[in-house]
Amino acid sequence: MSIMQKLKSHKLPPHEQLAFIGLKQAILGKPHLKSMDKNTKVFFYEVSKSLCFLCAAGQLVFEDFLRTEYSEENLLFWLACKDYRKITNKTEMTLAAKRIYAEFVQVDAPRQINIDCVTREEISENISQPGTNCFDRAQRQIYGLMENDCYPRFLKSEIYQSLLEQQ
Repeated sequence: MSIMQKLKSHKLPPHEQLAFIGLKQAILGKPHLKSMDKNTKVFFYEVSKSLCFLCAAGQLVFEDFLRTEYSEENLLFWLACKDYRKITNKTEMTLAAKRIYAEFVQVDAPRQINIDCVTREEISENISQPGTNCFDRAQRQIYGLMENDCYPRFLKSEIYQSLLEQQ
């Protein structure tokens, strides 16, 4: 299934459809990166990054790219943490924290993320009574990894380029 088919089959709210279309048009309508000044490059990079992380369609495409690099756990962890922060019920929070820990944080987890040992240990010590900020440090590390490593490669990838070329 092509990326566009996935996006079409995914029911997006109208505002996300418009945001994604706007991103595509902004990128297609801009001059080549080599001819842009530094501030314009930074602006387009930040707009595309923001829309990618905020828009479900952008997340789908980025996740497809990460899957090709065997690193989709980064985005899945980041999204799980985002959802975790919205939980208000203490029992639900504890269950969700343990699920996130087992899936992403503990050593040899099925989708183990690459975080430093101090952060991993801090989470391990607090997992029995997690707070809303239990995963904040790890989430920041993973976001930084995606922002500085995965996302720039994504913008140069065939997946992203083929999406821009489709009308």
